[in-house]
Amino acid sequence: MTHDKRLGELLHDEADAFPVGPAPVDDVLHRGRRGARRRRTAAAAGAITAATALLAFGAAHLTPTAPPAPAPPATAPPPPTAPEKSWRPPRTVDPYEPVPIGHGLSTALLPDGKQNSVVGAGDITEVVEQARNHTGDNIRPDSLSFGTHVADDHVLFHGAFRADTPPAGIDIALDSGARHTATLLSLPGDPGWGTYYAFGDASAADTGFTVTAYAEDGGVLFEQHVNASPRD
Repeated sequence: MTHDKRLGELLHDEADAFPVGPAPVDDVLHRGRRGARRRRTAAAAGAITAATALLAFGAAHLTPTAPPAPAPPATAPPPPTAPEKSWRPPRTVDPYEPVPIGHGLSTALLPDGKQNSVVGAGDITEVVEQARNHTGDNIRPDSLSFGTHVADDHVLFHGAFRADTPPAGIDIALDSGARHTATLLSLPGDPGWGTYYAFGDASAADTGFTVTAYAEDGGVLFEQHVNASPRD
């Protein structure tokens, strides 16, 4: 329908509605133009709405989906804690006193010198008297001596230590993997030295081993490795 045809229909309708007097042409033209503007505005609004919807649809489909947030890294398990070491308190013995240590053996600590001691089987009283003339100054500070004694089905690991801070404990670790905790002996007071001993199976007599002295907190004070004894 054209604009002119619509205007003619409006004029005709107005003429029928107002039989007396002149037809309100100006008012009809104004309403006709206003109606045309409303239709154009509505059509334009519809086009804009459609375009907006299209843009919204396109945006909804063109916007890349954000990747899922990465899962938080798994909490690493705490490192294994070393088992708490339970050291045997050093045993205080009297000077020159033979102390049985097992398997028919005895030891004695002498105050003469800086680390003088003896180990033997049976009654060691005579050996102790003979040792009185020895100074026993053959161990450097913060170090230890070592020795072994094999009898029947066992081997004795023994020696003396000398340190400004006496060790809280001493271990004998065999090269084969076995480990023995030594017993510590000391004289009264603070002599700055003492002895240690531990027993193992006789089969370990020819095995190398490491003697380690530990501090109260488990730190290593000093250690010494002993090579395996040569076989005949």
